[in-house]
Amino acid sequence: MACIDHSSVLDRLDKTLKQVRSKLLNQCIEEMYITEITERKQATKSYMGTCHFKYKEDELFESVQTCRNEKTNEMSRILLDTQDKEKQKNDLIASIQHLREVQATKKELMIGQNKANKDRVKTIQKSAGTFESRLRLEIRKPQAEQLQFVFRNINHKDIACPYTFTLWLSAEGEYTVISCDPPLECMPQLEKKVRETNNFSAFLANVRKEFAALNL
Repeated sequence: MACIDHSSVLDRLDKTLKQVRSKLLNQCIEEMYITEITERKQATKSYMGTCHFKYKEDELFESVQTCRNEKTNEMSRILLDTQDKEKQKNDLIASIQHLREVQATKKELMIGQNKANKDRVKTIQKSAGTFESRLRLEIRKPQAEQLQFVFRNINHKDIACPYTFTLWLSAEGEYTVISCDPPLECMPQLEKKVRETNNFSAFLANVRKEFAALNL
C-alpha cells in the first residue's frame, strides 16, 4: 500500500480553499458593485424625475404668472381707456352745454337788439315825419335794415332835384351811412355825432343844411 503524502494534500486543499474564497470574494464584490450601481441609477433616476417635475412645476408657475401679469396689464389698459372715454364724454357734454348757453345768450341779445332797432326805426320815422310834408322828405327801404332818405325842395332852381343818403342800422344799433349823393365831406362827423347823441332829428336837420350849403 502506497504511503499518502499528507503535506501535499493539505497544500492542494489550502490552494483550493483560497481559490474558492477568492472566487466568492470577487463574486461578493461584484454583486455589491452591481447593487451599488443599480441603487445609484435608481437614485439618479429619482433625482432626475424630481428635478424634471420641479422644472415643470416652475415652468407652469412662470406661465401662470405671465398670464396673470398679461391679464392685469390688459385690465389696466381697459380701465385707463374707459376713464379716457368717460373724460372725453364729460368734456363733450360740457362743451355742448356751453355752446347752448352761448347760443341762448346770443339769441336773447339778438332779440333785444332787434327790438331796440325796431324802436330806433320808429324813432327815425317819427323824426323824419316832421320833415316829410314841410320839406318834402321821402323815406324808402331799399333793403332790410337800410333806410334811404330823399330830400327835395333844396335846390331853388330845381325843387324836384333829389338829395339822398342811405343809412344802415347795424345789429349793435349803430348808424352807418353807406351812401350819399351828392357826397358830403362832413358826413363822417355828422355820423359820429348822431351815434353819440342818438338825436336823429338833429342829424336830419344838419344833413339837409349841408345839402343846401352845396348850392350857395
